[in-house]
Amino acid sequence: MARTSPAPNQPEPPIEKRLWKVATLSGMASYLDAALIVSIGVNLAIYRDAYDMGVWMAGAISAIVTICIAVGSLVGGRLADVFGRRRLYNLDILCYAVGAIIITLAPDDITLLVGVLLAGLAAGADLPTSLAVVSDAAPDHARGRLIAFTQVMWMLGIIVVVFAGFALSDTGMLGARLITAHLAVAALLTWHLRSRLELATGPDPEQDRVTTEKPAEQQGVALKNVWTRAALVPMLATFAFYVTWGLGANTMGQFTTYLLVTVSGASQSVATGINLACLPIGLLLTLAFVRIADGPRRDKMFYVATVVQIAAFAIGTLTLGAIVGFLVFYVLYQLSYPFAGEANYKVWSQLTLPADTRGTTQGITYAVSRGVFAGVAFVTPALLDRSPSLLLWVITGCMALSAIAGVYIVRVLVPRAAPDVTAPADVRVAQT
Repeated sequence: MARTSPAPNQPEPPIEKRLWKVATLSGMASYLDAALIVSIGVNLAIYRDAYDMGVWMAGAISAIVTICIAVGSLVGGRLADVFGRRRLYNLDILCYAVGAIIITLAPDDITLLVGVLLAGLAAGADLPTSLAVVSDAAPDHARGRLIAFTQVMWMLGIIVVVFAGFALSDTGMLGARLITAHLAVAALLTWHLRSRLELATGPDPEQDRVTTEKPAEQQGVALKNVWTRAALVPMLATFAFYVTWGLGANTMGQFTTYLLVTVSGASQSVATGINLACLPIGLLLTLAFVRIADGPRRDKMFYVATVVQIAAFAIGTLTLGAIVGFLVFYVLYQLSYPFAGEANYKVWSQLTLPADTRGTTQGITYAVSRGVFAGVAFVTPALLDRSPSLLLWVITGCMALSAIAGVYIVRVLVPRAAPDVTAPADVRVAQT
């Protein structure tokens, strides 16, 4: 049995600064992923007016960014396992920077679309690659906290862009360009720091954990390794959790304001204010999750939070149309999802998936899930128009299914994880 956390009565050992540096630079993949999606949403109306877009082009840009992230995750995770994670780790972020520059300077909608395609593909490719790099770099006692920290970066990406969009809302295209320019600058700075990161090859006698690139002759993982029981079962289980939980989370992320305005009768300013007020709650509680991610409280909090999450959606459905009921639902959701959401998926994936196929398998779960989210988002406005309560009951059911999948992962897969699952694959962080 793999040991994933210290004994209940023992404090978690401290994490070295160099590992936090790896987690931060890898977490920029999550930051830039979230920031790209939100920035397209925040700037879409400005792009539509500035480029005289038709409705189909506006819709295409919104859908394509999600689809490209899905495709990038699928291809990038596999390429990282075949050609080496360090190589893709640096290339992904550089391609993202180029895409963000194209978006920022785009003179027309076609050029904008090219930038979105490139940045979306690169963001998707970097997600499984960067998580695998963190997992490979992390000792057993710190893996959960370092992986969970990438979720904090994801929250920061949302918050920074939302607040920037709010502050620059009266500046038109200049504000839109400033928002995406910040993505380009952040990506270039991350690329520079990643390229200077001291990642070494070969065994390190001073470390019992080994974390960076395989020698060239050892690189490349046979695709058949993905379809073994050791890889397939945790891949399917983590996918089942992420896709069912993510259907609700993605719907709320994209359509909370739309729901409040069209169903509950709130004004646009009230709906935006509710979103802004609740974002810091999610950030603070995600930081709290980082503190417990390697200990037994992680799983105990999951049990409590997943029940609260289901109850929150049930309350939202039963009180549909009442702003007070929606507020109760939304606050409960913000209090629960940091302990029963994507951060758990990231940690469980690293604890249960074999190290040599981690990039490929997590790339598959990310890609298929994001594809499902994009398809559901496309029909969500029509479903809300036809029957908002039916949509919310379906989401409530999805949250219940995610709870079942999560309990199976916690009770069965994590305790069964073989020692080679928590062993590093192809990278280590050099001592400095």
